[in-house]
Amino acid sequence: MKVVEQLSELRGLPVEDLRQRARDLDDQVFRLRIQRALGQAESGNKVRPLRKELARVRTVLREKGIKD
Repeated sequence: MKVVEQLSELRGLPVEDLRQRARDLDDQVFRLRIQRALGQAESGNKVRPLRKELARVRTVLREKGIKD
C-alpha cells in the first residue's frame, strides 16, 4: 500500500481506533526490540516499517488535534 493511500485510510478512522492502533504498534515495536536484544529473532528488518507506521498514526492524531 502506498503512503498516500495509507494516510487517507488513517484519516478516515475514528480517534479511538487511531489511539488503539498506536498502542498496538508501540507494543509490537517494543517486543521486537526486546527479541532483537535477546538474539531470539531476526527482527531487524521488521522494526523500521512498524516505526514508520506508528509515526504516521501519531501524525494523523496530531492533525486531528488529539494528544496521545
